[in-house]
This record gives sequence, C-alpha cells and structure tokens, in this order.
Amino acid sequence: QVRLVESGGGLVQPGESLRLSCAASGMIFRIYDMGWYRQAPGQERELVATITRHGTTKYADSVKGRFTISRDNAKNAVYLQMNSLKPEDTAAYYCNAHFGSADIWGQGTQVTVSS
Repeated sequence: QVRLVESGGGLVQPGESLRLSCAASGMIFRIYDMGWYRQAPGQERELVATITRHGTTKYADSVKGRFTISRDNAKNAVYLQMNSLKPEDTAAYYCNAHFGSADIWGQGTQVTVSS
C-alpha cells in the first residue's frame, strides 16, 4: 500500500525553526518527484517546495532563503527544514509524491507560528 506519513509539525514562536519529515512506503521512492504543499484555513493549497528525483529544487518566493527541502532515497524520506518562521507560515503542510499520472498525498501535519 502506497503511503506518505508526515511528522514534525507543532506550535512555535516567530523566528523559530521546525523540521518536517515525510516517510514513504509501498513505492519506489527514488523515481518520484517530491514536494511540500501547505493550506491555511480558507485558502487554497499552495506549493512550498519541490525536489525532483534528480535533486533539483524549487521554492515558493515566500519561503526562499528560509526553507530547505531535501530527500534521502536510502530512507525513503523527504524533509522540509523551516527557519525564521513567520505567523503567515501557519498552515497544514502536506507531502506529495508525483510520477507520471500518479499523485500521492499524505494526511498533513499542522504548523502554527504564534507568539
């Protein structure tokens, strides 16, 4: 069974850091392009960062210089290091795996940035 499980979310103060993890199972992880998306209440889901199977990364302008996406094919995992967090980063964060017509989503992990 193909599955993505996110972890690492939580409540932090502005300026602090969090590291999200996404563990994949039931799939040939290394062939998938991976990404992190987020959705705040009342807003559409938006792209945060992606990393291709070759390691090429892309970021939303709002997170460039603060967030870093990485992957470990040996552990079937993708990560999102989030530094200098802002209240506007508050959202549910979702892991995505994409290959051809396959599009797989995790259940999400909540990140709340508040003082």
